[in-house]
Amino acid sequence: MHDLVIRDGKIIDGTGRPAFSGDIGIDSGRITAVGKVSAGQREIKANGQLVTPGFVDVHTHYDAQVTWDPYLTPSSNHGVTTVVMGNCGVGFAPCESVKRSWLIGLMEGVEDIPGAAMHEGIQWEWESFPEYIEALKTKKRAIDFATQIPHGALRAYVMKDRGAANEDATSEDIEQMYALVKDALSAGALGFSTSRTMLHKASDGRPVPGTFAAKEELFGIGKALREAGHGVFQLAAEHVDVPQELEWIDALAQETGRPVSFNLSQIDQDTTLWKSGLARLEACRGSGGQVVAQVAGRAIGIIMNFHLTAHPFALHPSFMQLMSESVEARKQTLRNPEFKTKLMKESAMVFGEFETFVTTSFHKMFMVGDSLDYEPSEERSIASIAARQGRDPKEVAFDCLCEDDYNGMLYFPLFNYSDGCLDVLHELHQHPQTAIGLSDAGAHCGAICDGGMPTFMLTHWTRDRSRGAKLPIEHIVRRQTSQTASLFGLHDRGTIRPGLRADLNIIDYENLRLDKPIIAYDLPAGGRRLLQKSHGYRATIVNGQIISEFDELTGNLPGRLIRGPRKTS
Repeated sequence: MHDLVIRDGKIIDGTGRPAFSGDIGIDSGRITAVGKVSAGQREIKANGQLVTPGFVDVHTHYDAQVTWDPYLTPSSNHGVTTVVMGNCGVGFAPCESVKRSWLIGLMEGVEDIPGAAMHEGIQWEWESFPEYIEALKTKKRAIDFATQIPHGALRAYVMKDRGAANEDATSEDIEQMYALVKDALSAGALGFSTSRTMLHKASDGRPVPGTFAAKEELFGIGKALREAGHGVFQLAAEHVDVPQELEWIDALAQETGRPVSFNLSQIDQDTTLWKSGLARLEACRGSGGQVVAQVAGRAIGIIMNFHLTAHPFALHPSFMQLMSESVEARKQTLRNPEFKTKLMKESAMVFGEFETFVTTSFHKMFMVGDSLDYEPSEERSIASIAARQGRDPKEVAFDCLCEDDYNGMLYFPLFNYSDGCLDVLHELHQHPQTAIGLSDAGAHCGAICDGGMPTFMLTHWTRDRSRGAKLPIEHIVRRQTSQTASLFGLHDRGTIRPGLRADLNIIDYENLRLDKPIIAYDLPAGGRRLLQKSHGYRATIVNGQIISEFDELTGNLPGRLIRGPRKTS
């Protein structure tokens, strides 16, 4: 008799092959039978509902949250059973005690996670990366988690203030970083991450350590991956530099024999640059190296609200004064008609081109109603509404944000939406050298909530899309399971077949939906974040245990730290 049986499911096994009907038997955390299965001590009647492998999200930032949150929400609310953190060159090991506050400031600036929450919530139990691994392995969590060694922390640990200041590394610095990365990989890290984009800055305004690292430094560190025989080299590239950066990225992949992963998105500064990046990526195919472009599931966007990080008035002096007040006090000021008049006449402060673009591009701001449309049409933009009504876009935006008792929202699709639709992603998600990533789950707490990306991928791309072609559900499931798992060497999960881990979802596909995001103040120290729940997950199973049933967490904590790559059995 099996420990658990899922009976009569519509199985999408993660390989990309067509769905089929059958049962699944589970014993001791493993799948032991697929097809016609004998009885189980407990049985779940799927009754034709989808059964998929658990989703594997390889681009998250739970580095702080993993130390205090046993459920790693919101990922565990969206069928995710494995996450990889330590991306984009930011994280918390190695770290001398005197650098803890500095690393928190780095994470706060780059990933918009409240510093106060991290100061209160992180349980520091390490200095070296192997010590960090030892601390993490004691954590019982709802889902599995893995980490990478980040360049920012590594540079600061080896080079002290020189590293933080982005000074050139000496040959001795490089040799020491190489040794520490090799030790980290031996201890269980799944890779190394770095950032070269000017969008990533610490809370003091300085670029992430490693932003300008010379090729000698990057290749010197890459040598550790080659000698370890495992690990991904993850890179947050400057969008406009992607085509030319691919030359050294390809050479690094060839030299190390390890996958190199970088971000590929459409940007408004050059709406066709992604095609040049894709063409250059295809040119890498025959070189012998594995170069993979991470692409998002939807537009990389910003949710705007009076109580979040970005909105059209965030840089106005009068509004900036309100940010130190409580939410209720802020609302009280916003109710005053004289404050609105003052705000309309006031000029915003100038902090940089990016900040000005985000707060003044009304053609890219879309109304959010009872639900959030992630592929909105042009007529829903604030600019279009203002033109139809003969009003100032600023006034229209203000009124929208005042809805729902001053909790109104606007959606700003930043990347992948220059054409006013998601056709660019439709093409990218069919390309064999791309992988889904960039959810940033756990990060950008005051601007996005893309940890729900797996649910969106199923609902939008396979079922609900009306402004373009859809994608086969078998393809979308494969993208989020076997493909992401295999990229990081996690061959014990990602498909439904005997011998592999029993990480599974049972999904009421017809009724699966995303809620509108909400603002929650549930981080340590009352820290703010956006949350987005889902409906339609009949059950999520990790290591054979049900962690979520009927969209509610059960309290079971079978998840553990993943140390290094995993074989099929």
